[in-house]
Amino acid sequence: MNPAPSIIFFTVASGAGYGLLFWVGLLRPLGLVPASAGFGALAIGVALVLVMLGLLSSTAHLGRPERIWRALSQWRSSWLSREGVAAVATFAPAGLFFVGVIGGGGGFTAPMGLLAAIGATTTVYCTGMIYASLRPIRQWHHPLVTPGYLLFAAFSGAALLALFAAFWGAAAVPAAIAAVLGAAAFILKRAYWRSVDAAPPVATMETATGLGFIGKVRPLDPPHTETNYLLREMAFRIGRVHARRLRHVAALAGFAVPAALLALALPLGGTLAGGLFIFAATGLALVGLLAERWLMFAEATHTVALYYGQDPRA
Repeated sequence: MNPAPSIIFFTVASGAGYGLLFWVGLLRPLGLVPASAGFGALAIGVALVLVMLGLLSSTAHLGRPERIWRALSQWRSSWLSREGVAAVATFAPAGLFFVGVIGGGGGFTAPMGLLAAIGATTTVYCTGMIYASLRPIRQWHHPLVTPGYLLFAAFSGAALLALFAAFWGAAAVPAAIAAVLGAAAFILKRAYWRSVDAAPPVATMETATGLGFIGKVRPLDPPHTETNYLLREMAFRIGRVHARRLRHVAALAGFAVPAALLALALPLGGTLAGGLFIFAATGLALVGLLAERWLMFAEATHTVALYYGQDPRA
């Protein structure tokens, strides 16, 4: 699949934003992050900005962005529509949560924070299901895709929260959470790659054409004589060497190294060195997640590519 920059930015930015919103809404009522209005305004404000920027960037890949409102009406059958409905619905409690935090913490603040956390989780789950529900793309129609979206959002959000909390000298809890989630994300992603590499193709030229009963099938001529939408969007290919390199970048820079840096920052407490470790971990995590999202699209093979003679395992 063609890795459109707008979709890559959307999944990383909105995932980090929703992850940050989730952790603030969950940990603030428990007293595990700074309770000051300044910290709350910074964390929730950045979360909402990331979510809005991500959602706006996703419209750049649409042919008719002005019709995006129509997608909200198909929530009974479309995960894309459910994602949109969940995203819009989450803004209400998140906005009230923000108002309550900067206003001194009214009685509705904690409930709105928990509702915002639930809405953030629901939205990211719907995002993951958009891809996991697509049967023609075997790399996406996989049981680890949706858990991966949830885990990556939780990890990047916790890393951002640890970064902000470091300015208040209270990064221990979010940093510990992010370290554990980073290690879990590394394990999950490696397991996902092993699984998709070993899995048989969901379709072959024989099953796609229904002509397998007569033997081996091969195309005599391509369906089109020049580049078209299907070739640009559905038959994008990345070299195996480049894919391996990007996998290393995503696994190490995105998950393993940030998890190690966050773990090293814990015994340093609120020192400058601890803050620098957390800053480096957060930056690496976001860069690694961009590589991981790009690779998620670039390695995806659509069944339609069979008609152009592409190897279904490629």
